[in-house]
Amino acid sequence: MDRTILHCDCNGFYASVECAISPELKNVPMAVGGSAEERQGIILAKNELAKKYDIKTAETIWQARRKCPELVIVPPHHDLYEEYSRKVNDIYKEYTDLVEAFGIDESWLDVTNSRALFGDGETIANTLRERIKNEIGITISVGVSFNKVFAKLGSDYKKPDATTIITRENFKEIVYPLPVADLLYAGKKTAVRLGKLGIKTIGDLANTDRELLCKFLGKNGEQLSEFARGEDTDPVKCITDETEIKSVGNGLTFKQDLVGEEQIKRGIHIITESVATRMKRYGVKCNTLRVQIKGTDFKTVSRQRGLGTPTNLEKTIRDTAYELLCEVWDLKKPVRALSIAGANLIHDNSGAQLSLFEENEQDEKRENLEETIRSLRKRYGFNSVKTADVLDKEVSVSETHIGRAERKTKK
Repeated sequence: MDRTILHCDCNGFYASVECAISPELKNVPMAVGGSAEERQGIILAKNELAKKYDIKTAETIWQARRKCPELVIVPPHHDLYEEYSRKVNDIYKEYTDLVEAFGIDESWLDVTNSRALFGDGETIANTLRERIKNEIGITISVGVSFNKVFAKLGSDYKKPDATTIITRENFKEIVYPLPVADLLYAGKKTAVRLGKLGIKTIGDLANTDRELLCKFLGKNGEQLSEFARGEDTDPVKCITDETEIKSVGNGLTFKQDLVGEEQIKRGIHIITESVATRMKRYGVKCNTLRVQIKGTDFKTVSRQRGLGTPTNLEKTIRDTAYELLCEVWDLKKPVRALSIAGANLIHDNSGAQLSLFEENEQDEKRENLEETIRSLRKRYGFNSVKTADVLDKEVSVSETHIGRAERKTKK
């Protein structure tokens, strides 16, 4: 018996939440966007009126305003979006315990065993749409299918506030004409590569010899072939599945470009303070450090290094990050953005080998100092304590910029 999988996608999520709390925004073209003054001025989401002006996600605010001078820009409120995401997923969980989030605004639901209680997949989908509209004040689009990949294609097929059913009987009619880039994990770059083989649509991909795709794309070729043919069997994870932190990182786009050794060191210090603080909060240390640098030409370079001893000491992370940057970056070139992450994590109490004598004593003193700073920040806020080399306002960072942890689900 086929499974019944739903993919529920909140329509224009950030903009929808803003309109839910400020209903007057529904009557004007509006978009959620970063601050142009702080150089993060891109469109994150837009309402239906803004879409009529061909406003696109990820374009710059100035480009959007050229299309629609009266466009209202609202700053993002991420805490609010997380709250609404929890409310939406709480409704999903009333229908099944097999709920797998795919970002803040999308979730898969396996309702195979719920059909006897709540009706078939289409009925459940329509019930969810009405409940979320009436109880939360936003809309969702839902794809219903026999696997996760086609369910996601279904939620994208018709928007907003719609249900699309993709079955074994109709999937070739609906799915095969779609651009290959619409397929999960294909993406624009893969689509360009496949285009060189004359593969433009998902149907083209499904009808291409699998061995040829494997030679051309490696393992990804085999997976995409299975997806296109409707052979995806990936289960929807249960809400009780445990998760563990995969990496802890933070990235910043600076108000002004960092130029020269002094400014770049200050920028690194700001980021590594937040990374180290959260590692200690999670009780983990990293075995690997990754650094990514973006220049004014928007080109990005990165480097990573394994550490001899696992650490969550800010000074060690900071010094290593600077060394990695110097290996791949000319300090005379301006830096527009930086990202630093610790990976290959272990628990702080896992018994990692310690350095001996003087080095261990220095680490202990450093740990005590950082613990004191961390306690003060916990009580009075992150910006309550700053070291002398990060007092320059040009590279300061507010608490809203702090924090990103990638997680993976334990199987």
